[in-house]
Amino acid sequence: MSSMTAKKKCCKDKPRCKKCPVVLMRLSKAGCAERLDRVHYKVDKKIPKKVLKEARAR
Repeated sequence: MSSMTAKKKCCKDKPRCKKCPVVLMRLSKAGCAERLDRVHYKVDKKIPKKVLKEARAR
């Protein structure tokens, strides 16, 4: 697992960027990331493409 820091605010791109706090929260709910504190996450190295696409959807 690699660690990742979420950005402070969503940039409202479409699709969302990978460091967006919303995307990291959705990945943690899907079981592909573990929330350490408010902005730090431990993310799996191999995230299924389908899960990442759903997390980044607007």
